[in-house]
Amino acid sequence: MAHKETPFFSDRERASLAWCETVTRISETRTPDEAYQAVREHLDEAELVNLTLATTAIDTWNRIAISFRSLPGTARLPRPAA
Repeated sequence: MAHKETPFFSDRERASLAWCETVTRISETRTPDEAYQAVREHLDEAELVNLTLATTAIDTWNRIAISFRSLPGTARLPRPAA
């Protein structure tokens, strides 16, 4: 949530990050109209779709990693079959 506390983000970036946060916390936030209207001031429809898809993909991978008790930096690629 550093986007709320620092001056280093543009209005477009702040609205995008706020959208990502509300999508990630959808069970709590239900993506409020205010967040949608704020992000739509800065992103066109295609950009919003892409941002939402990227957010949900990251959320999915995080849920999988948490569920399987994965530790950052410990993933190993499987060895190719001989």
